[in-house]
Amino acid sequence: MENCGIVTKKNNFNRNDIENNINEFYCDDYSYETIKEIADFLLEKTQLRPKIGIICGSGLNSLADRLENTDAFPYEEIPYFPISTVEGHVGRMVFGYLNGVPVMCMQGRFHYYEGYPLAKCSMPVRVMKLVGVTHLLATNAAGGLNPKFKVGDIMIVRDHINMMGFAGNSPLQGPNDSRFGPRFPPMAKAYSKDLIKICKRIIKDMGSENDVHEGVYTCLGGPNYETVAELKMLRTIGVDAVGMSTVHEVLTAKHCDITAFAFSLITNKCSLDYDSSDEEANHEEVVSVGQSRQEFCGDVIYQMVRAIHDEEIAKDN
Repeated sequence: MENCGIVTKKNNFNRNDIENNINEFYCDDYSYETIKEIADFLLEKTQLRPKIGIICGSGLNSLADRLENTDAFPYEEIPYFPISTVEGHVGRMVFGYLNGVPVMCMQGRFHYYEGYPLAKCSMPVRVMKLVGVTHLLATNAAGGLNPKFKVGDIMIVRDHINMMGFAGNSPLQGPNDSRFGPRFPPMAKAYSKDLIKICKRIIKDMGSENDVHEGVYTCLGGPNYETVAELKMLRTIGVDAVGMSTVHEVLTAKHCDITAFAFSLITNKCSLDYDSSDEEANHEEVVSVGQSRQEFCGDVIYQMVRAIHDEEIAKDN
């Protein structure tokens, strides 16, 4: 992490020293003031004021190409933004209209395995919050652990298991700024039941119920794929799909009171048998399956955006 670490210019600390100089002891790259500066930069350059934010996963970046009347900002042009280094991630923030609804879309995300701390990976979610976003729709590519899943299926994320969090790695580590959210945010309802119902209704209308499931997702650090033993362990504890993103983004969204929804595109079946070498995962397959199913995934998000917008308008009236 940049500009992080314990400051050692004093030999003796007391509680008041720490509380009064707390930013000296923690990475403060993404303070509230910095996040606001990023949000203000974007708001000054676009007239759109979206309430819905979208994060595109591997191979699903074409969703952003459906936006109309767009204002697009490459990550390298946005102050304090990292750069996405992964094949299949374009690397820009796009504002525009999707199905007539203003949205803010990340065309490419940041990952822990790229060398970024989790706070930096999920920083754009806080930017969305200060832009005015109230709903987050996140997509990802994932390996299917549930034997009922087949390649190309969609798994609506009902819940997650935060394996990285079990190891003490969280985007919320360090001092808590109550302007974002509480010190100890609850996670029992991390994924909105209302948004899940909307998605399931849309899927039913599309006649694609057999291709869509609900399940539990987990994020691992990567960039390597998992061993057979690791996958067996994950399946034993109830994981249906495994990837390298989303959990910390949803955790950050929940912390700052953004309603969250996520789905996984099953791009490969995980190897649970040492003799099934033909099921060994690779990134080329992930991107290829994502591209082959991007129209279907895009149709789902396209209709969800409209449904969310219409329901929020109805509530206001």
